[in-house]
Amino acid sequence: MTTHPAIRRLTLVTDAWSPQVNGVVTTLSQLVKQLQNQGIEVDVIQPGDYPSIPLPTYKEIPWVWRAPDLAERLRQFEPEALHIATEGALGWKARKLAKRWGWPFTTAYHTQYPQYVRARAPIPESWTYALLRRFHRPATRTFVPTASMRETLSRAGFSHLTHMTRGVDNRYFHPHADRSPDYQKPPGLAETYYLYVGRVAPEKNLRAFLDLNLPGQKVVVGDGPERDALETDYPDALFTGAQSGANLAGLYAGARAFVFPSLTDTFGVVNIEAIACGTPVAAFPVTGPKDIITPDLNGVLSSDLYTAIIDAQSLKHPDLAKTIPEYTWRGASRQFLHNLAYIPQPMTQWMPQD
Repeated sequence: MTTHPAIRRLTLVTDAWSPQVNGVVTTLSQLVKQLQNQGIEVDVIQPGDYPSIPLPTYKEIPWVWRAPDLAERLRQFEPEALHIATEGALGWKARKLAKRWGWPFTTAYHTQYPQYVRARAPIPESWTYALLRRFHRPATRTFVPTASMRETLSRAGFSHLTHMTRGVDNRYFHPHADRSPDYQKPPGLAETYYLYVGRVAPEKNLRAFLDLNLPGQKVVVGDGPERDALETDYPDALFTGAQSGANLAGLYAGARAFVFPSLTDTFGVVNIEAIACGTPVAAFPVTGPKDIITPDLNGVLSSDLYTAIIDAQSLKHPDLAKTIPEYTWRGASRQFLHNLAYIPQPMTQWMPQD
């Protein structure tokens, strides 16, 4: 069991932050809110703080090429814990400093980069796994969202893995969200529709959804590098762009089923958001969905996505929200705090200077 003084100052380093819209940003922003509500001071070091260039093939992701004040910023804040949330440029820079200074730190595995990279380029997954093992190896603990993700990474040679769940913001995501006065239905939305929410990118396997002949409209919420091509190839589908708050929740609540065609996600926060809105999930039986979905209760898992969608829609009911009581951001923050690595204080007595 972890024993250390109550942490009151945390530095969180992430390459994924607003205005990016994805599950990593949702998770980290909700986590920060929970910690701040407990009186914990959080310094979020993120790409908007520094000059950056768009990541090749994925312009929505910034790549920080210079962070000249990073060392001084870490020193001045004097964190009692350091969490490096992503394996991007900022993550590697913070990792290098922490190792140089002998600071303990934690990391997280949010994204299945071996599969994502392989979807874009002929790079063997084993190469990417080797790089990620190197990144996470010095961490005291590496947070993973599901049991199956932990098993996958253990088989791939990762160690010191620990669990941190995900949650739902019930202020927005509830079964009657489509009746909210704040919900503005997007133009062109049909009465009967099937919904996808997330990045519009090759690794999300969206064509498996859009190719289907369904008894209703197909709606895609989100942006990404594949959006233009998909809009051209599937003119009958409705592409709304990124949505948030009441508008996103209303779309979840009004859908006949939520469709999650990805084969490569670590969790998929959008799945529990849909269920919280009373909408069942149709997905492949892979990591993420298989850890969340209770088959024939709040969704259907099948290697035949069409069958999963048709069968799932019959499960739609407001009481679906009651099937996922374990997914709360408060619970996630407790798991997070319990497993942080405490940096001994006072730091000025032992921290080397550059």
